[in-house]
Amino acid sequence: MTRTPIDASIAIEQNGQRRQVAVGPRQTHQQPERLSPDALGNLGGKTNAELMTEARSIGLTDIPARRTELALQVLQHRSQTTGIAIGAGILDVHDKGYGFLRPPGGSGGDDDIYVPNGLIRKSGLRQGDFVAGPVRSQGERTRNRGNNPLLWPELVNGRDVAFSQRRPRFEQLTSVYPDSQLTLETAPKRMNTRIIDIIAPIGKGQRALIVAPPKAGKTVILKDIAHAVAENYPAIHIVVALIGERPEEVTDMRRSIKGEVYSSTFDEQVEHQCETSDRALDRAKRLVESGEDVLLVLDSLTRLARAFNVKLPSSGKTLSGGMDPLALYPPKQFFGAARNCEEGGSLTIVATALIDTGSRLDDLIYEEFKGTGNMELHLDRTMAERRIFPAVAMDRSGTRHEELLQSPETLRQVWLLRRMLALLQQQSSSGNPTEATERIIERLSRSQDNDSFLRSITEK
Repeated sequence: MTRTPIDASIAIEQNGQRRQVAVGPRQTHQQPERLSPDALGNLGGKTNAELMTEARSIGLTDIPARRTELALQVLQHRSQTTGIAIGAGILDVHDKGYGFLRPPGGSGGDDDIYVPNGLIRKSGLRQGDFVAGPVRSQGERTRNRGNNPLLWPELVNGRDVAFSQRRPRFEQLTSVYPDSQLTLETAPKRMNTRIIDIIAPIGKGQRALIVAPPKAGKTVILKDIAHAVAENYPAIHIVVALIGERPEEVTDMRRSIKGEVYSSTFDEQVEHQCETSDRALDRAKRLVESGEDVLLVLDSLTRLARAFNVKLPSSGKTLSGGMDPLALYPPKQFFGAARNCEEGGSLTIVATALIDTGSRLDDLIYEEFKGTGNMELHLDRTMAERRIFPAVAMDRSGTRHEELLQSPETLRQVWLLRRMLALLQQQSSSGNPTEATERIIERLSRSQDNDSFLRSITEK
């Protein structure tokens, strides 16, 4: 006996609209009860090289570098040849134990795939896993609140179930200093990333804090960092968390960044803003547990702390500006999750903190996070008002243990640049570092790349 399934698909949100992306064909196939777990082959157990070979053999031209996307595309092809309906999404586990596969970066919907409680426990699935597998067709729904149920997980973050069952917990991974630099330089005119590579380099597992006054260009810097990582390191997963952001900024991020964007706007409830940050962090943790490198961008820590300050019940203690001390712990747990793991994988977090907003609460939040990161990039209000971009305060920006990221020769040249910057500041009539920084930026803009710029300083 054969049945006609619904179109297998993944529900995603793109450009602010929810739509279905086809995965399996609308054609006749076996009853799900008679399907064997080996019907689609042990795809998750294959190595990256074997997946690449199969992808080329089936005629895929634009082969993704990330394992999760590569394995999913091969699985899609197998579903077309076998006639098995496939569904996929990010696992969202309910308090009662069951879960649903949600669209990456999106919210829940009526067409999300239902995952039974027993299947989650048996397969070792966790909140934030990307799960793909065969689903029961619409005509065979049971007691699952009207959603198509997942029969078994064929892929968990691009790997097999056996791998997901034996993977370590994120909290069990050993954190070490970042020792592999993420080179962000791409084009001569992209000054933001060029200056970061010189003054405050970012490594895999960095805990980077961008300290910015209003209208200083922090959003542009975040986008440039994400674009540079996507261009130079296509295998790194990019996850963006926008908390209390303007709606137009959310749309721009979704359209421009190649990654998963989790967002909540300023006009939404604080509960949703807090849930958005939790979902983004859970997703990043699951990837790191699988040995992947992840870049997590957060805008901003200040608004996240404000949201938790409203959401959490009062502890009876109040800091300056009306901040409850307990409301600072969830943002600190978020920011503190950044680490370079000795066992493999890394979570790089680049977060922003607002200052000079006229709010004592914002100043308190920054003071609480000052020193918790191992890289800080300070933006200068005076430079921004004079429309000097990037408005980076070079004298206050830097990376801890930069000698682990830069070569000895580059490190010597950077130190020479800092001494030159201090000398120019002393020679300035006002003693303001803005004039000295402006001269450095002007000179950097005339060079073709960072290497030639640093060599020119050494030669002088």
